[in-house]
Amino acid sequence: MKEIKNILICGIGAVGSIYANKINKYDNTSLKVLVDKRRLENYTKNPKIFNGKPISFEYILPENTEFKADLIIIATKFDGLKDVINNITNFVKEDTIIMSLLNGVTSEEIIAEKYGWEHTLISYFIGHSAMRDGNKITHDGVGDIVFGINNNKNTDKTDIEIVKNFFDKAKISYKTPDDMLYAYWLKFMLNVSANQPSSIMRLTFGQMQNNPEFLKFFKKIAQEVQAIAKAEGVQNTELMIDEAFVSFNKMIPNGKTSMLQDVEAKRKTEVEMFAGTIIELGKKHNIQTPYNQIMKEMVEVIEENYNNN
Repeated sequence: MKEIKNILICGIGAVGSIYANKINKYDNTSLKVLVDKRRLENYTKNPKIFNGKPISFEYILPENTEFKADLIIIATKFDGLKDVINNITNFVKEDTIIMSLLNGVTSEEIIAEKYGWEHTLISYFIGHSAMRDGNKITHDGVGDIVFGINNNKNTDKTDIEIVKNFFDKAKISYKTPDDMLYAYWLKFMLNVSANQPSSIMRLTFGQMQNNPEFLKFFKKIAQEVQAIAKAEGVQNTELMIDEAFVSFNKMIPNGKTSMLQDVEAKRKTEVEMFAGTIIELGKKHNIQTPYNQIMKEMVEVIEENYNNN
């Protein structure tokens, strides 16, 4: 494949809607949005509202056999990943490029178990938080897709240029770091250290940024991630915490992490992907992770209490 023409997006929540909207504006004949029958009915009756304007997409069901994707962007929540992996089967061809914008550092491994690493890039979204309220999404346009390859895998490096060419045409802002694995874990550190405590303490970015005691807490959580990243073979981990603070302080003060938004809406959080991953990797490397252990337990208490209020 020399050019991306057909795109499939899976998940049009806070992040997926940003890129579905951008690609739809560029060429609405090239984009399909994967849904199940329940979501098809819901989205048809209640179209997504992005920055105050209704948006409509060409939806496709998993059983369709006529469409093949050059690029698949997965932007679901972690608890929907396994379903998506099964549901994209009909749309994957030999050279389909797959990108996951899920938080965490495990989704690509799970995807590659079925589809292999040859055309699976590692990627993430970094920027100002999109705010989600029901079917309404608001975003100020500040953000990048950061992508590249895991050098420990046999991914086709030419896929990077193919995706860059398409993103340039669709006016999608992106970055392709030289050390993608470092950048990937840096974003994970930011998520683990900010998303989880914000959801427990119900704090906006500004409330976290301006609280010296919170910043000490952030650093202690980040140190657990730093130790795990080093054990996992990430280079230059001594730089990570300072760089995580730089990104953290760029967040808009009235913004909320996706995990806080999930708790406020009584949705299942991604604590298993954040603290759960750190705890399991800590066991693997014999590294203590007490901050993530207690946060995981606290978030699980909050989720258990959803039905009691």
